[in-house]
Amino acid sequence: MTFIWRGSTLCRPLNHILCIVNPSCAMGTVELRSVVFHQRCIHVGEKAVLTKAFSSRDVVMFAELTGDTNPIHLDDDYAKTTIFKRPVVHGVLINGLISAVLGTKLPGTGCIFLSQEIRFPAPLYIGEEVLAEAKVKKIKKSFAWISVSCAVKDKVVMEGEVLVRLPQVKCSNEETVNA
Repeated sequence: MTFIWRGSTLCRPLNHILCIVNPSCAMGTVELRSVVFHQRCIHVGEKAVLTKAFSSRDVVMFAELTGDTNPIHLDDDYAKTTIFKRPVVHGVLINGLISAVLGTKLPGTGCIFLSQEIRFPAPLYIGEEVLAEAKVKKIKKSFAWISVSCAVKDKVVMEGEVLVRLPQVKCSNEETVNA
């Protein structure tokens, strides 16, 4: 088995595939070369974050896109009659920040979101800046279990765990993996 050093981390190829490079070559000859798929190297304890403050416009657009027009998100007067006293951001919109962290930062492009378990212990109000964080808890083969949270200062507005399939980076035997 071949191993590749990437910085200070040793990575191993996940699988080898022979592919035809030039199927239109002269009759009776076929050019083949080896293509290797490498897992992006991440490690337990690695984390990534992003911040966002949702505006009233964001919440209205999300309601229009999804059809979730619950007045707790959209109507100031209605929200005043609830325990929240003002409109709150949709929970699924908050969860979208986690999708953004996973798909763009950790593990990054090509990861597949397989499952999640999340809780919403406190509301996120429109205009509050929320910090979304993902931290790798466990890696097994091509899967990673990642703890996720969204918080406004010390107030946690969403927390849980997700399972993702790690992305694979394709490179030929002539290229270097730079994922």
